Amino acid sequence: MEETAMFDTAVHSFDARGVAKRFRHAAIFGALEALSDGETMRFVNDHDPLPLLDQIQQRYGRQVGIAYVAREPGNIVIDFSVQVSEAAAGTAAAGTAAGSCGGGNGCGCSGG
Repeated sequence: MEETAMFDTAVHSFDARGVAKRFRHAAIFGALEALSDGETMRFVNDHDPLPLLDQIQQRYGRQVGIAYVAREPGNIVIDFSVQVSEAAAGTAAAGTAAGSCGGGNGCGCSGG
């Protein structure tokens, strides 16, 4: 993967057009899992990968941000940004809002 600096954040290119279709999703998931918090993978493809986007959302939730850079026939460019710290903060806030107390106040829950 190619690296470039953009506002002190690493952006790695991933051109899916050069990956055999039967290996494509596995390669993309592997590349996403290799990214560190705050890094971005710039994904290039010849078609809009809507089933892949659904899979990414189901698998990673808020940990991977999805933003189209280009969305025209034959030229799809999407930035996948890893946001582990923001997702963890959102999960913690959602847990608190849903009544997860973290085991305090004598409720008997484990908080985990």
